[in-house]
Amino acid sequence: MQDISGLPKEGQQLINSYGEGGFRVSGVRHEGSVIVFPDETTSWAVVDLGELTLDSLDTVMQATPPVEILLIGCGASMGFIDDSIRRPLREKGITIDSMDSGAAARTYNVLLLEGRRVAAALIAQ
Repeated sequence: MQDISGLPKEGQQLINSYGEGGFRVSGVRHEGSVIVFPDETTSWAVVDLGELTLDSLDTVMQATPPVEILLIGCGASMGFIDDSIRRPLREKGITIDSMDSGAAARTYNVLLLEGRRVAAALIAQ
């Protein structure tokens, strides 16, 4: 596992490590894919980028307070996010960026510690 932790505020969901089929978030191991918000982490049924749909991101689109930046961790390597997913997110004011899951986890932590309203949808590798 890659250790990437920093110093979060009380209650923030910081991604401590990733790999071996899951993620450690705020000291709790999550098997499989997850969506990490600043205040909670939930399991995510997407196991491959080809399964990504707008419906699979509904919790991100409905989040309160609203998410400003969504990082998609595509697994072991970066992948392309179709415009049919990007456009509706953009219309809700959500900027989306895709990268491999490790990079997305690290970027999420940086943005979280800067106080940004960020979420990371991470496919386990």
